[in-house]
Amino acid sequence: MDDTRFFALISRMRYIDRWALMRNTSRENVQEHSHMVAVLAHALAVIDRERFGGTADPGEAAVAALYHDATEILTGDMPTPIKYYNPEIQDAYKAVESTAADNLLSMLPEDLRPVYAPYLRDPDPQVHALVKAADRLSAYIKCLEERKAGNLEFQRAGEQILETLRGNPLPALQYFMERFLPSFELTLDDLKDS
Repeated sequence: MDDTRFFALISRMRYIDRWALMRNTSRENVQEHSHMVAVLAHALAVIDRERFGGTADPGEAAVAALYHDATEILTGDMPTPIKYYNPEIQDAYKAVESTAADNLLSMLPEDLRPVYAPYLRDPDPQVHALVKAADRLSAYIKCLEERKAGNLEFQRAGEQILETLRGNPLPALQYFMERFLPSFELTLDDLKDS
């Protein structure tokens, strides 16, 4: 395998659409989603460190979030209801993701692979928890944006994701939701007014 193709392939995340089973008022691709997850993961890590004594590195959280869906370049974005339909499908998809991660890593020079492997495979558990929370938070924000645009297609998904977020024990996530999440419901004019 050519060990110079990794970054060119990563740049193709913008071609993988998310929410394929839903009617969208605004399409979202994996690259856009990964950027938002990185912003949110960084914020959660900063809040966790500054407010709750956490030790996860915000920079590590942001980088892990940038790559958290990179395997979808090779696998596509599997809709959540299908991915988690039953344990057999979930296990099979994890195996497919693992193979995709191996393929992506093989597209880097050997000495760089250990640097990228944690981002494509198993990040630090604290970082992983922050990225997972940020990923769900990003999905919920997408649901809010769609509902603001009058698209009721995202109503149920938003309710289910919100329930999951409320059940997450991370104090930084709960802080973010109480303090910052309501602003995502505002219009641009409301956001600009002080």
